[in-house]
Amino acid sequence: MAISAAQVKELREKTGAGMLDCKKALEESNGDFEKAIEILRKKGAAVAAKRAERTASEGLILTKVFDNGKSAAILEVNCETDFVAKSDDFVKFAENALELLLEHKPENVDALLNLSKDGKTLKDALNDITGKIGEKIEISRFDIVNVENGLIVDYIHHGSKLGVLLAAENVPEDKKEDLAVIMKDIAMQIAAMKPLTIYREEVDKDVVEKELEIYKEVARKEGKPEQVLEKIATGKLNKFYEENCLVEQVFVKDNAKKVGALIDEFNKANGSQVKLKTFRRYHTSDEKK
Repeated sequence: MAISAAQVKELREKTGAGMLDCKKALEESNGDFEKAIEILRKKGAAVAAKRAERTASEGLILTKVFDNGKSAAILEVNCETDFVAKSDDFVKFAENALELLLEHKPENVDALLNLSKDGKTLKDALNDITGKIGEKIEISRFDIVNVENGLIVDYIHHGSKLGVLLAAENVPEDKKEDLAVIMKDIAMQIAAMKPLTIYREEVDKDVVEKELEIYKEVARKEGKPEQVLEKIATGKLNKFYEENCLVEQVFVKDNAKKVGALIDEFNKANGSQVKLKTFRRYHTSDEKK
């Protein structure tokens, strides 16, 4: 049967698919709109499967702080090119994913994809946008952070490819606003300096042992006596902590002080016991496990 331009336009408005794809779907379904929509969705799923092995290292990081600063979410949605990452369709899909995440707080990405909005699962929406755009698109990870008697701040770097959540505990209710300014600076520090942990005690023991062995081996090859290897390695390990543990890093806005000093100064000035608790740092270029 002949397919009119009006039918093609209507299907395009309903699905967002390309004009040619809509025309072909209507022709294949003999003008049946429901079947045409199903055909387009299957096409999207097929494109997604075909693209599964491709690398999606572009995309967006989204964050949202809620519950009076005691809870926050961070979400990463990826695509293949920066051009698509900036497109209205991709941004809208990512925002809808964040909305569902905040509303339902699923346990993992699969559970998030099975959530529905306006009668359509997020997985169906993902297939639809994949079919329309033709790139691999995926929700790679998310996290929800909660802190009792505390405060969480977020930071999104320009371009929305790098995002941070930072949580502190033991925060006086009447000092949250003042502390938020300091924590925002520390969140920017995390974005820029990529610490492994907040405190040296949190560094994985296997990492510590590996570093010590490397330092000893380097010193040994330099001809240092065996009896001083431990001392040399310990000194170098302290340097490792200063570079990789947040509170021991030099503050990028004032290299005369360490990051930990910012919290110490706040506590001294306010008679408080604020402590940095945890952080999340998402970057679209990170290797996904």
